[in-house]
Amino acid sequence: MPIQHIPLSILDLAPIVTGGTPADSFRNTLDLAQHAEKWGYHRFWLAEHHNMPGIASSATSVVIGYVAAGTEKIRVGSGGIMLPNHAPLVIAEQFGTLESMYPGRIDLGLGRAPGSDQVAARALRRGLGSNGEDFPEQLNELRHYFHPDAESRAALPKAVPGEGLNVPIWLLGSSGFSAQLAGHHGLPFAFASHFAPDFLLQALNLYRSNFRPSEALEKPYAMVAVNVIVADSDTAARWLATSQEQAFLNLIRGRMGQLNPPVDSMDGLWNEQEKMIVQKQLSFTIAGTKETVKERLNAVLEQTQADELIVVSQVYDHAARLRSFELLAELVRESRIGAVD
Repeated sequence: MPIQHIPLSILDLAPIVTGGTPADSFRNTLDLAQHAEKWGYHRFWLAEHHNMPGIASSATSVVIGYVAAGTEKIRVGSGGIMLPNHAPLVIAEQFGTLESMYPGRIDLGLGRAPGSDQVAARALRRGLGSNGEDFPEQLNELRHYFHPDAESRAALPKAVPGEGLNVPIWLLGSSGFSAQLAGHHGLPFAFASHFAPDFLLQALNLYRSNFRPSEALEKPYAMVAVNVIVADSDTAARWLATSQEQAFLNLIRGRMGQLNPPVDSMDGLWNEQEKMIVQKQLSFTIAGTKETVKERLNAVLEQTQADELIVVSQVYDHAARLRSFELLAELVRESRIGAVD
């Protein structure tokens, strides 16, 4: 399916750039969301990460509320909430509150990874007794809190707000586990191919082959995450993309830091093995002009048959990041038929 026929969304990591602060990041996030709404993007998601100096969205529900309050119609949600870090009742209450404040605009995307290193994971999950293995049980409990039928909750307490509210639940993943679980429950599924592309096609196949129609969905609905940077030249876009490459290089070295400015060449920063690892992790990265990006995105859609794309753009300069998303919206609009109008 060509790019002009499907919804286009944004996954924002609220990047903290070198020399910046979380306060700067939040202002930039809201500014991006307001522009995205104007440009016609379908949804704006934020990710839960912890103990990462370059990502400001650790208190994900709070940031979702901030963005929803500053926009009018774009869907706002989590990509995702790492459910094993939380009691399901707390998440039901938080997203029940958000849905009550901004009805019809809130999405709840769920993951089972910690969204952090093991040190932070232990601190987050202390007392919860969860290591992610009971994710299916946690998911069932969370869904019960939203169910309007009191008998379905058995001895569980009420989620107030939350009970009876229609908060769309998505499962997120980078392997087959969540893909099969999403299919079994008839839920929409989003794959994290922007950093873990290896299992993408297998996971999509597992999701679709295991799908059972539900109250939420009659047929499978799969969203694929892609890193996209658009600029006025291929050279400029590739230069901007070096900030993201540096971030992944630091990640594999275990050196967490803020998002660095672009560099003219990565050759002096990584060795050949590191270059291979980073480029493999970022193989679903498209950087170039509108023409370059359109061609490659259409190839991704042909390969995956995705129902929606969600775009990540880790760009150091906020104005350049805005321009990238504006150009991406333009390339869809110029195709005359599309979700971005």
